[in-house]
This record gives sequence, C-alpha cells and structure tokens, in this order.
Amino acid sequence: MGDSSAFPGFHSQYSYDRDYARPLFRVASFSPERGAGEHEHEQEHSSPRRRGGSMSRTASFKVTAAPSRLSQAMSKLSMKKLQQAVDERSVEDEEMELMKEKYTKLLLGEDMSGGGKGVCTAVAISNAITNLYATVFGTCHRLQSLPPEKRSMWNREMDCLLSICEYIVEFAPTVQARPDGSTHDVMATSPRSDILMNLPALEKLETMLLGILDSFDKAEFWYADQRKQSLSETKKPSSFKRNEDKWWLPEPCVPESGLSDSLHRELQHKRDQASQIHKMAMEINNAILSEMQIPSSFIDTLPKTGKVGTGDAIYRYMSSGDQFSPDHLLDFLNLSSEHEALEVADRVEAAMYVWRRKASITHVVTKWENVTELNADGDKNLILASRARSLLLCLKQRFPGLSQTTLDTSKIHYNKDIGQAILESYSRVLESLAYSIVSWIDDVLLADENAKQGNSTRIQKQVFSQVSPQR
Repeated sequence: MGDSSAFPGFHSQYSYDRDYARPLFRVASFSPERGAGEHEHEQEHSSPRRRGGSMSRTASFKVTAAPSRLSQAMSKLSMKKLQQAVDERSVEDEEMELMKEKYTKLLLGEDMSGGGKGVCTAVAISNAITNLYATVFGTCHRLQSLPPEKRSMWNREMDCLLSICEYIVEFAPTVQARPDGSTHDVMATSPRSDILMNLPALEKLETMLLGILDSFDKAEFWYADQRKQSLSETKKPSSFKRNEDKWWLPEPCVPESGLSDSLHRELQHKRDQASQIHKMAMEINNAILSEMQIPSSFIDTLPKTGKVGTGDAIYRYMSSGDQFSPDHLLDFLNLSSEHEALEVADRVEAAMYVWRRKASITHVVTKWENVTELNADGDKNLILASRARSLLLCLKQRFPGLSQTTLDTSKIHYNKDIGQAILESYSRVLESLAYSIVSWIDDVLLADENAKQGNSTRIQKQVFSQVSPQR
C-alpha cells in the first residue's frame, strides 16, 4: 500500500453536483458553443452552467434599462442573481480543473513527469480509496452522522472509483436465438465473478455502517473536546477514563444518572451489528488477499525452515501433541501490544508459506481431496501450515485493529489487478470504519457504566446520612 501523502486522494474541499459522479468520458463531453442569437433567446431558461459569452451581453442589456424605481430595483436584483451565477460558474470551472488534475494523476500513476515511472493503476486506485477514507473519516471520532459536505464528497468520489468495476467483465458462452427460430453460440460479457459477488455486499455493509452513525443524531450523550480546554481550567470530574495514548480524542459524557434503558439496549444492539459487519468485511478482505499473487520479493525473504521463522517456543508448542489450541498458545505468549502481535503474525505467516512450499515439493497436490488425504496421513508440513493459519486467524480476532502483515502489504504494493485492488481497499476501509464504531460505542457504554455506579454510590451515601444518628 502506498504512502497516503503520495496521492492526495480523490477528493476536494469544494462540493459539486452529482453529475460529476460518472466515468471520465461522460464528464468531459461538452456541447459546442452556441451562437449569440441563440444565447439571447434562451437566457431566461438557461442554467448558470451554460458556457459562452451570454453573461456579459445579458448584463449590459439589464444595466441599460429604463431609469425608473421599479427598473432600478429589478436591475439590482438581476445583477445580484447574475453575480451569483458568475460565482457558481467560476466554482464549477475550478472544480472541473481539480477533477482533470485528479484523473491525470490517477492515469499517470502519480508520476507527474509522464515518464511512465509511476505506480500501476491498481495501486493508484487503492491509494485513492484509502486517502479518501482518511479525508472523510479521519477526523470523525464521535457517534454522529457525517457532515453533509463530507458525505457528499464520499458518495460522489466513491461512485467515480467504483464505476470502474462496471467495465471489468469476463466472457462466457451463451445461446442466442435468431429471428428464424434457430440458435447459435455467442460469447457474451458478464461482470467478473469476484466483483459480482463481493461488490454488492460491500455496498450493503457501507449503507449499514452509515445508517448506524445516522441513528445517533439525537442521543442522550454528548462529547467534550479535551483539546479545546485550557490547561489552567479545572476539569469537572468525569465518569469516563480514557487511556493516556488517546488523550486527544473527545470524551463521551452522559447524564449523572446514566443513559436510559432503551438507549442502552440500542447501543448494545448497534455494537453487535457493527461487530458483525467488521467480521464480514474482514472475511472479504482476507479472501481477496488470498487470491492475490505472492510477490517474488516476499518469497526471497522467507527463512530456510519454519522453526527459524517462528522461534523455538512457538515451534515446540505447534509441533508437539495431536491437539493444538491457538488460544492456549496466545495465552502462553501473553502479547501485551499490537506491535508484538504484528511481529508474531509476520513470523508465523512466513513459516506457514515455508511449510506449504515444502509440502508442495514433497507431494504434487492438485485437488482439495488430495490435501485432506495427505493431512489425514499425517504430513507434518501440512499439519504445521494448517496450525499456523489457525493461529493467524485467532491472532486477528484478538487484535481486530491489527495492522497489515508484511505479506499483505507486499501483495497490495505489487498487485496489478484493478478489480482486486478496488475490492481489497474498499473492504479494508469498511473494516476500519466498523472497528472505529465498535470502539466509540464501547466508550459510551463505559461512561454510562461509570455514571450509574457513581449515581448508585451517591444514593447510598444519602440514605446512610439520613438514617445515621445526629450528634
């Protein structure tokens, strides 16, 4: 995956119409210039978009109207509308130039010299989706709907990027009927199978995630931005205690008595829903990554043996006994941070491919039935590779926010399949958004729990003070 700063993303600080959410050949098709007489004839019915010199002629005509009070008022009103139309047209021209620049960077592969030394189109599109997500959701840390301008930007530019999938097709033989009743075989086009299966599912997941955010517009909780508070201010006691590494995030605040039962149940339901979406997006992402070709640069860095890759402790546990529990192994390792988990994941994944290569050299496996038979016969390399895969899955479940492994990053960087690049980056950003929503809901639930405990303690103190004897 490329650096986010290398490609500014498919976004803009302006907002423009949905007509731009089209392929490039539709956006760039303009009608020829019209004559002066036709412009004057259609001035009252033409939109501010119309190109040509009709604006100045209309302005001079309206300024030279009869100098009556009504005419002067109408002239001022017309000039105001004219100025608005001119401003809108200038903004649209700037937006069109930005769109041209972005498409140019996309087609040039981020190499503005034009020498063909840029990244391939697949990597450029993957970077565009990643950077667009960072621009739209990078500053969102609250359970609330997106601002209208950011939602418009997300919908507009994702429509442009995903529209590429409409033209990624595959040929399949079909039978076509002739007018005389006879039939003949032809090759018809249909959407590629992986895009046809995964893209509608991802679009549905995106709609569900945005719907979860929209459902919290009028909630009982609110947020206090800690960055705006001065160091000299005395902070009120908060019912929420955030980790020190996330001190800059806004803190959720709830009433002193806590949230209502109905909102608490709704939060728990939305959390379970977002967690399921996260798992589904992760499964799609893992499936797409597994289909990508392993780059030769990663194969060259593989260790000689799996034992060298995993280390003595992990290898001894994985190779001993008939029963293997990845949960027990992770409990034994006692990983305390995502950095340690990522390091273990890289080593285990490298060892897994070493064992797979040794198994393929020892046995020529062409069918899944043969793989199961070899596994049943006790092929040690296949057993170790299977256990390494289960350990990786368990590791990703324990650390849902785990970064991509070295192999995944290499696959994305060297991938040239545009369809796989779109599906992988789309599922990855949805996976990140779902994980963020789960963590935001957890923060609100934690603040609610602390507030209810504090309220219960206050009530007990009041009751105790009332029943205690007065001295």
